[in-house]
Amino acid sequence: MELIVYSTAGKDTGKKVQVSDSIANAEPNDHAIYLDVKQYMANRRQGTHKSKERSEMSGSTKKLGKQKGGGGARRGDINSPLLHGGARVFGPRPRDYNFKLNKKVKKLARLSALAYKFKENNVTVVEDFSFEAPKTKKMIELLKNLNLSEKKSLIVLAESNNFVFLSSRNLPQIKVVRVSDLNTYEILNAKNLLFVESSAKKLDEIFAPAE
Repeated sequence: MELIVYSTAGKDTGKKVQVSDSIANAEPNDHAIYLDVKQYMANRRQGTHKSKERSEMSGSTKKLGKQKGGGGARRGDINSPLLHGGARVFGPRPRDYNFKLNKKVKKLARLSALAYKFKENNVTVVEDFSFEAPKTKKMIELLKNLNLSEKKSLIVLAESNNFVFLSSRNLPQIKVVRVSDLNTYEILNAKNLLFVESSAKKLDEIFAPAE
């Protein structure tokens, strides 16, 4: 697939970037996407939730009533889960939600997410650019020229660029990543992918499936 390279002014530069059909026309695997997004969200969880159980609560341990003949459950002490204000049964405890996912599955998931964006024509390529200093106004102008100012976009760079990152930091709908750091969740979470020319050329190198 050939992608038109636009200038920062939003004009066609006459250049094109070739992206392998094995990426642009790949058959998406929805289950791989589900697993990768599930792992990404699980890894973001702190897992610090905790509620007190019966042995951890303060309160008298005096038996409230006789064992039998009361006509109800055996409540025991005042911390019984049967009573209002009592302990919680099997409450949440701190835990780690991380789980393992094979590298091949993760790569397939990212490839599938990219394929969806190509199929939906939500991929734009702009010539390599940089800013002399962090300027949010310049980033807004760039997005406006490319008709992306109203869209949630993911800007994909070939290498880290601190000025570009800082220029987009105050824009809630924009996120900047390196092409090597792309993940399935961020690809799908963005409405449009904005590649710079050098990062688009790296797609085949990073994401093309092995022969």
